[in-house]
Amino acid sequence: MIVTDLPAPRPAGRWYTHLYVQVLSAIILGVLVGCFAPATGEALKPLGDAFIKLVKMIIAPLIFLTIVTGIAGLRDLAAVGRVAGNAFAYFIFFSTLALIVGLVVANVVQPGAGLNIDPATLDASKVVDYADQAHATTLTGFLLDIIPDTFVSALTAGSILQTLLAAILFGVALAMIGDKGDGVLGALNQLSIVMFKIVALVMKLAPIGAFGAMAFTIGKFGIGTLANLAGLVATFYITSLLFVIVVLGLAARIAGFSIFQLIAYLKTELLLVLGTSSSESALPSLIEKMERAGCPKSIVGLVVPTGYSFNLDGTNIYMTLAALFIAQACNVDLSIGEQALLLGVAMLSSKGAAGVTGAGFITLAATLSIVPSVPVAGMALILGVDRFMSECRSLTNFIGNAVACVIVTIWEGRLNRDEFEAALDGVMPSVDQLDPKMIAA
Repeated sequence: MIVTDLPAPRPAGRWYTHLYVQVLSAIILGVLVGCFAPATGEALKPLGDAFIKLVKMIIAPLIFLTIVTGIAGLRDLAAVGRVAGNAFAYFIFFSTLALIVGLVVANVVQPGAGLNIDPATLDASKVVDYADQAHATTLTGFLLDIIPDTFVSALTAGSILQTLLAAILFGVALAMIGDKGDGVLGALNQLSIVMFKIVALVMKLAPIGAFGAMAFTIGKFGIGTLANLAGLVATFYITSLLFVIVVLGLAARIAGFSIFQLIAYLKTELLLVLGTSSSESALPSLIEKMERAGCPKSIVGLVVPTGYSFNLDGTNIYMTLAALFIAQACNVDLSIGEQALLLGVAMLSSKGAAGVTGAGFITLAATLSIVPSVPVAGMALILGVDRFMSECRSLTNFIGNAVACVIVTIWEGRLNRDEFEAALDGVMPSVDQLDPKMIAA
């Protein structure tokens, strides 16, 4: 259960002791190093890679423990099924809406118009690896990949969906045996406290990871790279911003909370996502913060990890926007029917490449390979700025999953409003101040 009798927050302390200040400072420093010492910036890549690997190391056991203890503690399997149904209904609606938004914006703004690129002049070899990965990621292969080779490998293979499947099966089985499983459930609850303590320790390294990742990005690709395709990058950022503020903001308002307060509550995690260009880097903290904000563990454990594979609003906006940009740049006039086909293929391919490194670019390749009107070689046009757009994709995906978690909890009538409002008002302790014993057990 969630402990509601939380202690008063500790004194705020000096401003530079806050994690979000440290991460923001690290990002700025990384940009400066990348700009003025590009070679040094590139050499700092291992710092970002090491931090992301540390986070990925704890994602699988954390998800497993959160889901198992949530489901087993609930003991109501019908409720678990209802939560999953509500979550997927939300995912399908907003993911489709994100694809449509990208399609509409691309038709209105036409960021690729006037470039007059001859596809024959493009170097397709630059994107051949992405295209090969896209072809290898079929729907059947995707479904089979959800099933781990062994139960233990579900926790070691690095696949969120495999971990999710194993955790659901274990949690359901534990719930079905009732009181006989109390000893196992109690041990897993205690282990959860240890895992969240590990999360707190790893997060102290977040500024170092953000610094290394940002220094590498700017050092290798350079801010000047943005100038060549500034129109597409600006269109994507503005569209994603409007989607978060208008679409998700309206959904949040209808549900009875402010999107801006939720974003402020998650500011440290958002800065971490910005610095590392990976929403996975903040997944453990998102799970923890959603639980402390009044969302039950059983709902957080199902909605958040599943959303990381099926609720990718930023990636979906990017896919349709980038696909039409390439078509416009190559003077390919897509009919309404062809755009509808593009939309339908994108809905499937965005799920088929879930969890794959560089999923945004790979899913785009998968989509274009099935829509012959748009040349796959045209992806070479945006390869240089894809890294900069990946940050926006990750931020939008992250916010979308946080909103999804709160809304599904509200639909279930299980949101603890007192804890939620206290968290959004900044009354509750920050992540690094929270006593691990107060974490949901």
